[in-house]
Amino acid sequence: MNVYFTKDHEWIRIEGGTGIIGITEYAANQLGDITFVELPKTGKAVKAGDILCSIESVKAASDVFSPLSGVVDRVNNSLEKDPGLVNRDPEHEGWIASLKLADPAEKSVLMDRQYYDSFIKGLI
Repeated sequence: MNVYFTKDHEWIRIEGGTGIIGITEYAANQLGDITFVELPKTGKAVKAGDILCSIESVKAASDVFSPLSGVVDRVNNSLEKDPGLVNRDPEHEGWIASLKLADPAEKSVLMDRQYYDSFIKGLI
C-alpha cells in the first residue's frame, strides 16, 4: 500500500494524485482521548511541514503537520460529531483530510511502514 509516515507521526495514503492524511496509532495513543479536531478548510494550500490543523485531547492540544504539499480537497466531517474516531481507527476511518498533491515525488523524504515501525520502537 502507498502509505508513508513522518517523524511527527502523521501518515499519508497516496491514491493517484491525492493524499489522505491522518495521525498514526502511536500519536493517537500518546494524545489520549481526543475531544476535538479542528478540521482544515477546503481549498487551504499547504506545503510539506506546514500546520494542517490541530487536535485537542484530554492531555494536550497538538498540531497536525502536512506530510506533503497540496490543496485540501476534502475533510472528514464525521470527526466534528465523533472526534473519538481518531482514537478508535486512526489510520482508516479516523482520517482527517485529503489533499490534491502538488508533487507526489515529495514522498521520497517520508518513511515507509517498516522504517516507521522501527522509528517508534526507538521511542518506547
